Amino acid sequence: MGSSKSSLRHIPNAQELIQDTGFSAAHIQRLYERFDLLDRDQMGRLRVPDFEAISHLAMNPIGDRIIAAFFSPGKDTVDFPSFVRILAHFQPTDDNRTRDSSGKEPYNSPNRKLQFAFQLYDQDGDGKISRAELLQVLQEMLGMQVTDELLQSIAERAIQEADLDQDDAISFDEFKKCLEKVDIDQKMRIGFLS
Repeated sequence: MGSSKSSLRHIPNAQELIQDTGFSAAHIQRLYERFDLLDRDQMGRLRVPDFEAISHLAMNPIGDRIIAAFFSPGKDTVDFPSFVRILAHFQPTDDNRTRDSSGKEPYNSPNRKLQFAFQLYDQDGDGKISRAELLQVLQEMLGMQVTDELLQSIAERAIQEADLDQDDAISFDEFKKCLEKVDIDQKMRIGFLS
């Protein structure tokens, strides 16, 4: 059996991805296999329908938002390096890694995980979660289980509690403050390597 280095030769940017994401060579190999299975047209890029074929995402009430997080604005495909970098947000925090090869915080740092989660709510990308954006997520998550009046009440209360500067929206810093007692590692974990 060959070394992991030789098995990575056919994977684009493998060594850089290991360095940037903290994934092991075996993890990169496994993710490449998964990517290849999802890439139905074998063009080296995934499209939205490729992600929609993942049953866990199809069943997730905010699956569309999660899928959209893989795509850069204006892009309708995602390549393997981008795929791996997004998935790196979901691996456990490694306190021994303080910076990636570009000098940025690792993708799996608590702060980067919170930024990723924040972007799932902040759909217009203005750096704030508006009442309307929060209400939309609540509707997607709770749907028909809760009345519209109750959803609006939940959104209103969340804004009131989190909005420290009273601008009627939740900034990233306010979002982070609200979640400081939440185990973000536990909440943002998926078993994509098994």
